[in-house]
Amino acid sequence: MKIISFISRKGGTGKTTNAINLATSLHAAGKKVMLVETDTNYTLNTLRKMEAARESGTSSFDIVGSQDNNIADELQSIREKAQYDYIIVDSAGKTTDEGIKKLCLVSNAVIVPTSLTQNDLLVTYQTVTDLMPAKSINTDLKILVLPNRIHSFTRLKTVQETLSKVSAKVLEVMVPQKNAYVNFSTMHPEQEYTPVMKEILKNL
Repeated sequence: MKIISFISRKGGTGKTTNAINLATSLHAAGKKVMLVETDTNYTLNTLRKMEAARESGTSSFDIVGSQDNNIADELQSIREKAQYDYIIVDSAGKTTDEGIKKLCLVSNAVIVPTSLTQNDLLVTYQTVTDLMPAKSINTDLKILVLPNRIHSFTRLKTVQETLSKVSAKVLEVMVPQKNAYVNFSTMHPEQEYTPVMKEILKNL
């Protein structure tokens, strides 16, 4: 079982969008998936209930709610039962929170989504810096930067050059700036996300 956590120092970087797109893509690929959201608004849970009411009988995966200060211990318990291939965590807290530090210690990979705006880049550099100490304890931890909301005319080389000073692995794929990734479903995968899923899995 692999635990993939989406973490960033601030909101609005694309954690939730990418977490749900990765989960739906993995489920469509035949994997047993659980998605955990730690935002206490539990938006994904609410959306799932609405979709399930409209589409009863459609195959879906588990979405559960938790909190950042509890999630690490809960994941340890879930891991022991070995019911899932992947657990995706959409975290809400800041990287300095104790719960997020513990989450890094039980995760196989942490994904930091970022656009190329100056503000997001600064947040990404700081997020990666905050997360690096976890690697000295969880030596198998992968810290991956996911280029997100990238203009379709932007070349991958440009993205990599822009993110070259980040002290983490920059994934060789881009999530484009499209409405399809914003207006997501908790039950239906976005087909264009498949290359992103494959690139993430390749780096686990």
